[in-house]
Amino acid sequence: MPKSHTIHTSADIAAGLKSPDLRQALYDEGAVIMADTLLTLSGERHRKRRLIEFGVFRKDYFQWYEQTVFPASVGAVLTPCLDIGRADLASVSVQSTVNLTADFAGIDRPQKSKSETLALLHLVEIFSQGATIIHSSRPKDDVRSDVRHALDIFEPDFLAPSIARRKSMLDQLAAGTITQADVPRDVLTTLLQNSDPADVTPEVLLREIAFFLQAGSHSTSNATVHAFHDIVCWADAAPDRWDQLRSDPFFLQRCVHESLRLHPASPVAFREAMCPMQLAGAGHLAAGDTVEFKLAEANTDTALFGDDGDIFNPLRQISPPTLPFGHTFGTGVHACLGRDLAGGAIPKTGADPATHPFGTVTLLLRTLFRHGARPDPDTPPQPAEHTERPNWGCYPIVFKKELAWT
Repeated sequence: MPKSHTIHTSADIAAGLKSPDLRQALYDEGAVIMADTLLTLSGERHRKRRLIEFGVFRKDYFQWYEQTVFPASVGAVLTPCLDIGRADLASVSVQSTVNLTADFAGIDRPQKSKSETLALLHLVEIFSQGATIIHSSRPKDDVRSDVRHALDIFEPDFLAPSIARRKSMLDQLAAGTITQADVPRDVLTTLLQNSDPADVTPEVLLREIAFFLQAGSHSTSNATVHAFHDIVCWADAAPDRWDQLRSDPFFLQRCVHESLRLHPASPVAFREAMCPMQLAGAGHLAAGDTVEFKLAEANTDTALFGDDGDIFNPLRQISPPTLPFGHTFGTGVHACLGRDLAGGAIPKTGADPATHPFGTVTLLLRTLFRHGARPDPDTPPQPAEHTERPNWGCYPIVFKKELAWT
C-alpha cells in the first residue's frame, strides 16, 4: 500500500525537488490537459523536450520581448481602460498576459481584436481549470468535459492556422528564401523545427501549447494582482515609500519578488517515487509512495525570512543562497522555464536598468502605477470562485491623474 509523506523544511524541499527518482504527480488528475506536457514528463523525454523549448530563450530574448512585444500588447488592453478611468485589474492582467503568453507560445491572433482576445482567454481559463483540477471545488468530471470541449475549439480556431503559417515559413527557410531571423521566436515554432514527431504527436502538441498558454497567463495574472494589492497596502502606510517605488525600478522588482514569495502559484508540489529511495525529510520511500512538498509554508520559514516571514516586507534582508521569491518557481528539472519572463532576473551589482530584464509582472505594475492606478474605494475586490487557491477573482481599480508618475 503506497504511503504519503509530507516535507516542510526549505532545504529538504530543495533537495527533494531535484531528485531524479521522483516524478511530477500534482497534475495526474488533470491529464486531459497535462498528459505528456513538459511539466509532467520525466527522465530522458523531459530532458530532450526541455532542451528544445529552452532554445526559445536566446541571448537577447528578454530585452526584445520587454521592449518590443510588451508595450504594444499591454497598450492595446490598457488604453480603453484609461479612457474611462477605471478597470478590473484581474481582467486587465489576464488579458495582457494571455496576449503576451500567446506570443511566447506561438498562437497567432490575426484579427488583433478584443473579441478575438476574449475568445482565446475564455479557452485558456478553461485550460487553467483543468490544470489546477486538484484544487477545484467543481465536480472534476465536469471540469474535464469542459476542457475537452475547449480543446476541440482551440485546435481548429487557433492552433491549426498557427501551425500552418509556421510550417510555411520553415519551408521557406529550408529553401533559403528567408533567414532564421524571419522565423517567429516561440515555443510552437521551436517544436515544429526541432522535435521528434514520434514524441510530439499532434495530440501532444495540442496539449503542450494549451499548457503553455494557461501556465503563463494564469499564474502571471494572479501574481500581478497579488503584487498590486501587497504593494499598495504597504506603500500607503508611509507616503515616502511611493517615492522609492517610483524612482527605483529595482526596488519595485524587489517588491514583486516579495509578493511572489508569499503567493506561490501552487502552494504545494506533489511527487511520486519511481523506485525505492531515501529522501531527506521523509526517510525511506517505496516505489509508488507520494510526497507533498509544502512550498507556501517553506516560503515563510522564519529561519530564512525572519520572524515576520508571513507578511509583506520588501525591506527584509535575505541571505544567499535563499532566493527572494523562495520556492515559488520550483527547483530542479521542473523549475519554471518562464521564471525570468514573469519575475525577471535577480539584479546583480551594477545592473543597468536600461537592459535589465525586470519581468512582465514588474513592467505591468510600473505601467499601472505610472497612470495612477489604485484600488477602487467604492468597490472592494472579490476572491476567485471554484478554487481552493487564494486568488482574486475581481479587483476594481481607478486611475487617479494626480497620483500618476511623471
